[in-house]
Amino acid sequence: MRQAGLRSLTAIVDAAFARLRRYIPSGSVEAYAFAFTCTCGATLFDVWLVWVDPEASPLSGYYPAVALTTLLAGIVPGALVAVAGVLIAWFGFMAPVHSFSLERHRDVMALITFAFLSFLIVYAADYFRRLAKRLEDEEYLRQLAVRELAHRLKNKIATIQAIISVQLRDQPQVRSDILSRLQALTATDQLIEDANGRGAFTRDIAETELSPYLASRASIDGPNVLLPPKYAFTIALLVHELATNSAKYGALSMPEGRIVLRSSVSDEVLRLEWREMGGPPVKPPTTRGFGLRLLTRGLEPVGGGTEMLFEPSGLVCRMNLKLPADANRDSLGHDDDQHLMAVTTQRAAH
Repeated sequence: MRQAGLRSLTAIVDAAFARLRRYIPSGSVEAYAFAFTCTCGATLFDVWLVWVDPEASPLSGYYPAVALTTLLAGIVPGALVAVAGVLIAWFGFMAPVHSFSLERHRDVMALITFAFLSFLIVYAADYFRRLAKRLEDEEYLRQLAVRELAHRLKNKIATIQAIISVQLRDQPQVRSDILSRLQALTATDQLIEDANGRGAFTRDIAETELSPYLASRASIDGPNVLLPPKYAFTIALLVHELATNSAKYGALSMPEGRIVLRSSVSDEVLRLEWREMGGPPVKPPTTRGFGLRLLTRGLEPVGGGTEMLFEPSGLVCRMNLKLPADANRDSLGHDDDQHLMAVTTQRAAH
């Protein structure tokens, strides 16, 4: 919990600095105005500090002012703040006051130390500013490339759908099944794109597939887990297949039928349970079509497993999926030691 809070705070601070850098371009009038503001703020702080403690260093407030100005406004404004700090402290705080002569050796050493440390601060802060700017530019280009690829993928899927509609116009059932699966993948693509390529949440995937029924006939319970893209696509296909079969033959084909989708996470394993109620009597299928093979074996490539129970009250499908160590990563390795055995259990109706 503490690490999550720290990451959230870091993200907020990074976003604030990034926004400020956009409003304060290096070398602009805004940059020098920001430097002037920081100098005034540091001077007021030192006036208050010396008033509270006459032995305090009159340069204390200028260290963070130099660092902040360089980080946000650039190397020249940061150097100007350092020079202004030296002159103001020298003339306004160090004996004799209002003179550029110095009586105390410690004041000379304080000015020399401040000048040296300010040089290091300006150099380091400007390095990190340029590094942050380069990373922001690379992130912008990455997002631009992702949006362009997503746009091209949508066009390709639209072309594929058009070809399928023409080539399979004499086989409406096959055509409808293929197009519906393509639409499920397209919907998940949009969820992943909206999440900047990180993946999609389990609740969003389920709501996308069950949106026609959520108001009164379907409920979704449990934690909302962010799945990497490969996992999200697989879960989307399985939920789509379950929803389609339920609308044709299961609970959703009856006026009083209902569906409950529950999720839980323990020991880095995501467990999803699809349970149908109020539908027609359920019997194990006598043949294994593509849909059943997809449901029973669809999670194997990503190290998961499925258990299907054909109970008299309705179909129950339990899906187990080993989550990666960092579920926010864009790509995941494949570890054979983390596979869960796929089990298909068929119970005859009693």
